This record gives sequence, C-alpha cells and structure tokens, in this order.
Amino acid sequence: MFYGIMFLKYQERIDKGVWHMNINIQEKWNERINSWNVSLSGEIDIYNAPELKSSLLKLIDEKNGNIIVDCTNLKYIDSTGLGVLISALRRVKDYNGEIIINNLQPYIYKIFTITGLDKVFTIKVQE
Repeated sequence: MFYGIMFLKYQERIDKGVWHMNINIQEKWNERINSWNVSLSGEIDIYNAPELKSSLLKLIDEKNGNIIVDCTNLKYIDSTGLGVLISALRRVKDYNGEIIINNLQPYIYKIFTITGLDKVFTIKVQE
C-alpha cells in the first residue's frame, strides 16, 4: 500500500511534466552543543541528492560535530537521498559523531523502518 502511494505521487509528477524536485538546505554551526543544525525542505531525489551530499560532506570537513537534521518541511526522499544520509553517517562515525533526524513526517519515517534505517539513525517523528 505504502509503495503504491509513493508511486502514485511520482506518477502524478510525471503526468504534470514535473521532473526535477526542489530541495532547500539551510545549515548553521551551533558552538554550544558542537553540532551542525541542518534544515531540509522540499524533496530529495536522484537529481538533487548530489547537492545534499556535497553540502553535508562540506560541513563534516569544516567542523567535526553531530549533525542534527530538521525535516519538518521535507516532503519526499528516495533511495538516492537515503544513500546520501548513510554516506554522511559513515563519515560522522569516523569521529564518533551521530546524525539525528528530527521532525520526520510519519509517511517518510515508514521508508526508514522498511529499510531498517530507523535502527541506524536517531529519529524523532512529527506527531
């Protein structure tokens, strides 16, 4: 059922001629808690996942700290986006950091549970 909903959403985009999804990435270093605060809004897919990967890896190279991702306005993520998060997590684990995902939409959280990534990331779901 869940896969069907995501497919229908994607098919609707194709029917409307919308091929590229938009993502907005905002980042800020929080000295007090030695962490990056990253806010994601929009949708992450194969076309814009490289932009997210570049941003996250740049942050990791700039300062070692945890990455706290606010997904309040994240509407969609595909397997490419999940791969980016896993790649960033591997780099953060090199210095014993973690990636914390906050305010994840319940329907996106379901993707994390299906793939087992809910056991890899610290996740807080929107209510």
